[in-house]
Amino acid sequence: MVAGWFTDTQGQDFRLIGTRCTACASVFFPREDAFCRNPGCVGGELVEVPLSKRGRVWSYTDGRYRPPSPYVSDPHVEWQPSVLVAVELAAERMVVLGQAVPGVSAADLAVGMEVEVVPGVLNEDADTTWTTWHWRPVEVAA
Repeated sequence: MVAGWFTDTQGQDFRLIGTRCTACASVFFPREDAFCRNPGCVGGELVEVPLSKRGRVWSYTDGRYRPPSPYVSDPHVEWQPSVLVAVELAAERMVVLGQAVPGVSAADLAVGMEVEVVPGVLNEDADTTWTTWHWRPVEVAA
């Protein structure tokens, strides 16, 4: 994926990384390093901030077809459907899109369900593993 969008750590410390404007407190993801994107802000310094690890499902859908160009994928490899999840991070007042962890179907999700960000694999070959983030449902304690 893109360097600087999430921590290099795996497991419990894995977080998405955004930036916050010191003038208006707007938070951006993907990160913004040049200027505050809030049109009502005079601009301030942008500081790196870890985003909330947990959020609530705002929307979701099945990705059952191969996206058209310019999406890059090997047309000779069978397409593997995935579930796309839009997650509301309340503290940051934003919605972040990502894939659900492998094995989670649209039938396993519901709007309002709590999920957490975890590291995932976007692609890999013999030399490289490209890391991304996935959303995983949080187990409900009985």
